[in-house]
Amino acid sequence: MKKSLATLLLIAPLTLGLTGCIIVADGDGKHGSFISDHEDREFENRKKIARLENGMGYIAAQDYLGVPDFNERYEKDGETIQVLFYRTNRVHSDSMTTKDECTPLIFKADKLVSWGESAYKEL
Repeated sequence: MKKSLATLLLIAPLTLGLTGCIIVADGDGKHGSFISDHEDREFENRKKIARLENGMGYIAAQDYLGVPDFNERYEKDGETIQVLFYRTNRVHSDSMTTKDECTPLIFKADKLVSWGESAYKEL
């Protein structure tokens, strides 16, 4: 009896120290999860861009879409032009984002006037 009580007194504090110990594994364990993250982000960006409306404010658009992958601002014919680029399709499998993998959003006087590659080329 004394031996089992002594064992219980020794084991009880050790087991209490193990409670709450968990292991968290992020992802599904596949090697392609990094690519999947890019695809998810691209899909979300395409979905949000499809809902944009002309005249939307620069700050409102950036709040809606998040931090752009690239950002340009310059003057042309006395007008301030701001271009935000959001990744929407993978072209290169190097895990680096380039402008040709992004959709440009064009703002003039802090208002969204157009988006897409053809609109950007017309600038």
